[in-house]
Amino acid sequence: MSNFDLVLKLFLQLAVILAVCRVVGWLGRFAGQAQVVSEMIAGVLLGPSLFRLIAPQAQQWLFPKASMPVLYAISQIGLVLYMFMVGLEFDTGLIRGRLRSAGLISASGIFVPFTLGVLLAFGTGRNAGLFTPRITLPIGALYLGAAMSITAFPVLARILDEKGISKTRIGTVSLAAGSLDDAAAWCLLAFILGMVQSDSSIAIAAIAGGTAYILAMVYLIKPLLARVFAQRALDVTTTTMMLIVVMLCSWAMDAIGIYAVFGAFICGTCMPRGRFADSVREKFGLMTEALLVPVFFVYSGLNTQIALVNSVSLWSLAAVIIGIAIIGKGLACALAARASGEPWRESWTIGSLMNARGLMELIILNIGLEKGLITSTLFTIMVLMAIVTTVMTSPLFHWIYGRHMAGQQTAECGSLLPP
Repeated sequence: MSNFDLVLKLFLQLAVILAVCRVVGWLGRFAGQAQVVSEMIAGVLLGPSLFRLIAPQAQQWLFPKASMPVLYAISQIGLVLYMFMVGLEFDTGLIRGRLRSAGLISASGIFVPFTLGVLLAFGTGRNAGLFTPRITLPIGALYLGAAMSITAFPVLARILDEKGISKTRIGTVSLAAGSLDDAAAWCLLAFILGMVQSDSSIAIAAIAGGTAYILAMVYLIKPLLARVFAQRALDVTTTTMMLIVVMLCSWAMDAIGIYAVFGAFICGTCMPRGRFADSVREKFGLMTEALLVPVFFVYSGLNTQIALVNSVSLWSLAAVIIGIAIIGKGLACALAARASGEPWRESWTIGSLMNARGLMELIILNIGLEKGLITSTLFTIMVLMAIVTTVMTSPLFHWIYGRHMAGQQTAECGSLLPP
């Protein structure tokens, strides 16, 4: 295909992607689902799991193999900007205020699913075809454990914000635990990606480089960014300067052998808060979430082939992974919240929120697939797990928290009645 053909195809692809994501999102709202959940499902529907199954020629015409690098590039730009804004919303004050309870919940939400994921990988071994031949089983087990540990922090934050409870005790504990959880899981993934390098010196350089990058950003670059951006309006010049910083940070992390999204996330956490951060979220949020992130979902969906899960053993494995994901994350976090002093109702609410994987899971799965850690079969199974755990989050939250609020209102009405 010529460059003109690729651009012409891209315009049609984007139109179809946005239209399908909006339609599925509209249908999803009737089931109480957030837009991000519907976009995950839309991506799978446009891929080989459905569209190619019912109209193979039309699907291959709309998404030819030659156009995949273009969609990949756009999806990566969207991911970098999205993770930059996630970092921009990362509130360390929440962690300081709820360190004990959030730390216990986060530690449980990482340790339990990570351990279960590692045990599952060693239990299935090489025969299940989950990892590529170039990856040793211990590395594959560590990756699966990390992938099981992730939390959809943006989905969690969006649900709490929609319900207007992000500043309540349950909201702050959930946000603090989710942010700690994701930060630890990303650090673990960075370490695993460093170990994947065939040359030990390259692995050491990647890990050392990532550590040096974080320290430099926090102690050297962060004060400089505050002086440059804190008092500036978000005009064309300021926006250009900010984008240069984000792209350089993303390039730096890719160059040392980790992944661009790490650089963008750390860059976001080091940006000044206040008016500048609010302006960035307002002006970049809509374009990123409306145009760029849906492209990533569809690109992930084009790599998801449910037909690869074509045996009783693989479907049984998928069911086990989903069960482990729910027990290891949702149940473990709920019990940890109870152990930290939260009432049972609030504990189950926190567990339901922490169980979601969402976009963050798809990011870590795409990294694994791109870096040659996992096979398309494991990728597909894990995408199914991400969809199931994210789809069940909103209904569970509404059921648990809705009953809690109804009980409170009944108690308040009863207290107003005369004796």
